[in-house]
Amino acid sequence: MSVAGSFAGGSVSGFVGAVGNTPLIRLKGVSEETGCEILGKAEFMNPGGSVKDRAASAIVLEAESRGELPPGGTVVEGTAGNTGIGLAHVCNARGYRCVIVMPDNQSPEKYALLKMLGAEVHQVPTVPYSNPNQYQKVAQRLAASLPNAVWSNQFDNTANRDTHARTTGPEIWAQTNGRIDAFVASTGTGGTFAGVAQYLKSRRPAIRCVLADPPGSSLYEYVRGGTLRATGSGSITEGIGISRVTRNLEGAPIDEAVHIEDGDTVRHVYRLLYEEGLFLGSTSGINVAAAVRVAHSLGPGHIIVTVLCDGGAKYQSRLFNREWLEQKGLAAYAPSPPARAPIALQAALVA
Repeated sequence: MSVAGSFAGGSVSGFVGAVGNTPLIRLKGVSEETGCEILGKAEFMNPGGSVKDRAASAIVLEAESRGELPPGGTVVEGTAGNTGIGLAHVCNARGYRCVIVMPDNQSPEKYALLKMLGAEVHQVPTVPYSNPNQYQKVAQRLAASLPNAVWSNQFDNTANRDTHARTTGPEIWAQTNGRIDAFVASTGTGGTFAGVAQYLKSRRPAIRCVLADPPGSSLYEYVRGGTLRATGSGSITEGIGISRVTRNLEGAPIDEAVHIEDGDTVRHVYRLLYEEGLFLGSTSGINVAAAVRVAHSLGPGHIIVTVLCDGGAKYQSRLFNREWLEQKGLAAYAPSPPARAPIALQAALVA
């Protein structure tokens, strides 16, 4: 037996094998506040650092299985960051070139990280989806122009939704022993929300599936009245909120939507940091804020699961930058670290 083979029972196969099976974390502060058990699916613990590792892995594996991605081929994607980061990891692990097209309004840390991972990054002006130079459409045309390339198409490639129905949903069901009362999450591509909701509803239709939506997105009004109409002018959140119904989101079982303002998102990001010790991004903040809203509407005694999407390191120049928050009028929602008396170092120094 080879040395590698002797460890097969206690190891996984590479980056892709390490994706998923993330823990469910009880959020003590908001659970005690609401009288509900509010649990966060710790997707930031995936090997690439976000929930998008699941979609990235599934999309590449499906392209391989269909024979669309030959050895040494190229994966092209239009992304706000996390899917690109996941794809860059998967491409490194499986020997592909990774080309990313991003809107120019994302955090600098995302661009830097993608380049460090070896991806070729192209920034394009931020324009509406209807514009032919919108970043996803540019990525599609770029992929078509390259030999041995695939466009991963995370928004409309239903391998995204299917992997969450196959993995994330069953994990949540098992981790709550089937006692979950509500699932709450924001959405960008629609894959996470739709896949998880689809699975949970298949196990118990009464589970309430609630979509959290930021300012500037059209999904809140779409869920409420069937019309795609933006609520508010824009948000500090990145990678969520959208003006169309993607193929991944199409047909998803959505019971209701809640609109969450940026101030509430920021407040819960900082609560997660100082109450739970979790350094997370803005999408986790909006998800927890929405879970709290749903907990109050359901009343005490319920189990509510949401998604902790990614870590906070990619947002240090914005979400965790006091000056930037002040410019956005959001500093009041972001408390400073708890005040403590300084420790004198002199006594510990050797003369």
